[in-house]
Amino acid sequence: MAAIIDIKGITKTFGDFRALDGVDLQVAEGEIVVIIGPSGSGKSTLIRCINQLEEHDGGTITVDGHAVQKGADLTAIRTELGMVFQSFNLFPHLSVLRNVALAPVRVRGLSWADAEARARKLLERVGLKDHIEKYPAQLSGGQQQRVGIARALAMEPKVLLFDEPTSALDPEMVGEVLDVIQQLAKTGVTMMVVTHEMGFARKAANRVVFMDAGRIVEQGPPDTLFDAPRDERLRNFLNAVLSH
Repeated sequence: MAAIIDIKGITKTFGDFRALDGVDLQVAEGEIVVIIGPSGSGKSTLIRCINQLEEHDGGTITVDGHAVQKGADLTAIRTELGMVFQSFNLFPHLSVLRNVALAPVRVRGLSWADAEARARKLLERVGLKDHIEKYPAQLSGGQQQRVGIARALAMEPKVLLFDEPTSALDPEMVGEVLDVIQQLAKTGVTMMVVTHEMGFARKAANRVVFMDAGRIVEQGPPDTLFDAPRDERLRNFLNAVLSH
């Protein structure tokens, strides 16, 4: 199957710090790829380079046949990439319904009536149909993140990117967000998820990628990666995170 995301030799530095050091990664259409690794390993930087929230220094990124680079039509590329952030990035002055409907109106050219109809369906799908007239400040963190997921889905993207979607949540809210993402994983949408949640990675991923020091160290099916890790760095990482 052809790769919908094709990353070759990506590098990225911040001053003297090499955040990405020659990363190669291909993601097939409909695949769920979960990226794990210690803090500072380059996971979030990789995700952010795919939609150019960070500009990569070297290498190439292709999304659905379009080169992602300086001067490219980033609006067209980002239209196909739904992004769910650590912090929810909702508009505080807009209702939940309007937060979800806004981008399809502004970017896809939908009428407000059509965009709001789509938003209502998506908010019901993420369990928020009773909260559509509320404002973000009236919601819990878990509810706000589910609005963020609905907002990403409203653009009908080809790929969903999640950058540690539960890291800003209280522990009791993590499950409700991961449940929604797991349900999405069954719909055939292509997903890349950066997370510290190992149970989720094992359940939802087709492939788990372990990063350390800006490189991909090991990757494979979840059961293989978790039960029979080959690399010592991965073994040490799993011992540390799974012992808590």
